[in-house]
Amino acid sequence: MRYEKSETVLRIALDMQATALGLSLEDIQRGYADRPLSRRTAERLRDAVERLFPEIEQSNPGEVPKRWRLPGGAVGGLAKVTADELADLATAISVLRRENMRGQVRNLERVLSKIQALLKKPAKARIAPDLEALTEAEGLAMRAGPRPAINLDVLSQLREAIITQRKVRLHYTYRGSRKRGYQIVQPYGFLYGTRHYLVAWSEVDRARDFRKFALSNIERVELLAQTFSRKRGFSIQQYAEGSFGVFHEDPVDVVWKFSPRVASDAAEFLFHPNQVMEPQPDGSLIVRFRAGGLLEMSWHLFTWGDEVEIVKPKRLISLLKEQCRGQLRNRGRDGQRAKGNR
Repeated sequence: MRYEKSETVLRIALDMQATALGLSLEDIQRGYADRPLSRRTAERLRDAVERLFPEIEQSNPGEVPKRWRLPGGAVGGLAKVTADELADLATAISVLRRENMRGQVRNLERVLSKIQALLKKPAKARIAPDLEALTEAEGLAMRAGPRPAINLDVLSQLREAIITQRKVRLHYTYRGSRKRGYQIVQPYGFLYGTRHYLVAWSEVDRARDFRKFALSNIERVELLAQTFSRKRGFSIQQYAEGSFGVFHEDPVDVVWKFSPRVASDAAEFLFHPNQVMEPQPDGSLIVRFRAGGLLEMSWHLFTWGDEVEIVKPKRLISLLKEQCRGQLRNRGRDGQRAKGNR
């Protein structure tokens, strides 16, 4: 049996133990592959579980569709928790916290604590270093939006490189030119936002600095034998907080003033993790923070129209004006084309 099939059988067995209702053949067809499995394949997988775990039982005798389950403890020591799984759960908690979903954050934090409490000491000792490295390596950008797909093989290899502190050779398609090339980098972690990025120290002579590489543009990864030492004091979280969105540039003081009409709406926004909000006597709201990423700020402020005043920096005012002029030019061209098509 191929490795993937063995893993699928184990997942089905774990789910049969985890559910009180049991699993039907239809559940197996739908839940264990990118596309639905054939009924015959589902039957083979169920039979494989039965051969490995003879204690399997039908949970709804005489009913249709038939469902099967495993009694508690049947799978036992096979239900291993990995550092990757715990890190993904911690990342999910961070995403929910960013979206201000406090109830869900509390529930998932309890789940994470319970899982860690159930781990035996040897498992905790084995997982702890990798979990710390992966949790620190998962950063979040502040902008919401559609999420591009990530190659899971690429992600898995990069995580291994982060844990073992090994250099990698990235085979990469450059976004602007669409040219292909490669770079040797020292991977530090990930930054998730409108696009997902690897944050790494580039060893290219013209860079020699931290750079972001879009995960969707990484074709493949080669793990190299050479190791590296992480730069002391570097933090993915601080790196992410240095910008509004994912465009990284030198931070500047930012001050926005929202009109009384939208102040209550603006007060519910998390524009930046280190923001300071100052309600004004006239009902308006001043928001202060320090970050780079002025272009993305202008994109966001465009949605507030004339309900927000940019107090600082002045360069952001120029960017927003240019954005408005560009919109007007585009609308003018659209109007000319519409006339020409009459």
